[in-house]
Amino acid sequence: MSRQITESKQLNEDRYLDSTLRPYSFDEYIGQDKIKDNLRILIEAANKRKEAIDHILLSGSSGLGKTTLAHIIAKEMNSNIKITSGPAIEKIGDLASILTNLQPGDILFIDEIHRLNKTIEETLYPAMEDFVLDIIIGKGPSARTLQLELPRFTMIGATTRTGLISSPLRSRFGATYRLDFYQQPDIEKIIDRSAKILKVSIDNPEALRIIAQSARQTPRVANRLLKRVRDYSQVRGDGIINQKTSQEALKMLEIDQYGLESADRRLLEIIITKFNGGPIGLHALAASCQEETETIADVHEPYLLQLGFLDRTPRGRIATKLAYNHLGLNYPEDNLNKLL
Repeated sequence: MSRQITESKQLNEDRYLDSTLRPYSFDEYIGQDKIKDNLRILIEAANKRKEAIDHILLSGSSGLGKTTLAHIIAKEMNSNIKITSGPAIEKIGDLASILTNLQPGDILFIDEIHRLNKTIEETLYPAMEDFVLDIIIGKGPSARTLQLELPRFTMIGATTRTGLISSPLRSRFGATYRLDFYQQPDIEKIIDRSAKILKVSIDNPEALRIIAQSARQTPRVANRLLKRVRDYSQVRGDGIINQKTSQEALKMLEIDQYGLESADRRLLEIIITKFNGGPIGLHALAASCQEETETIADVHEPYLLQLGFLDRTPRGRIATKLAYNHLGLNYPEDNLNKLL
């Protein structure tokens, strides 16, 4: 099973699109209002004290705007931002190189922070708490510790899997915010804003609504769909996105009104037809789908859970009545016992 269009993780094709459409202020950033209000207060207070802001942990599914928020925070603080990711920091030397090159007030953004290895994570504790870097030189009895002072910096961590972050690391973040999936009106505003930037004409609100309802409540997916519908309207229409071209483009891409692709529907069908609706464990499901467990857990499940098409129980994943209805299948009433 593969997904390209509604994949919420950043694809290679998204890099230019994301940077082009990225908001650069809280006023431009649509949605997540409570988080924005809290961050405004945090930043204003730190600016008044002329201090670096507390370390911040941003969590939530891919494509919801964690990286964008990190850039906005840096801009509001008039700070430079250094960007890396958990898998990219493989050795202590990699981390030491990054930390010792920071300037006072800089922001270090670590994406996928839950994928840091334990040794790197333990080295971060004193760096985050006391702004010192402990480096062990040598081995055995002759080993000694060299302590380097670091400038006061702010770390912003981003994760899609908060549960995989150890408690000691999580406790060193002064502020933690979880980004939620977006509501339909906000997704429509995001598409409208992006269309203006890309100079794409959308001739009526219904066309906007059709694209938005298939965007999986995720800005990155919304922007990607806008791009694909734009291409379709230029080739099969007059270049202006309308209700007809929106519907036809999404039908060609096999994306339904809930934003589900054939890969999502097949996953639900496997649970229902092969495992009688569940419960089914993640590894068994991955083997049946010929998919990686991480892809199911990070890509498919969050949105299916959000829609209410899937339930997670101690015994495994269960397809809900809503999933049966969406696929046009009869829901066995004795399936209710599985949720008890």
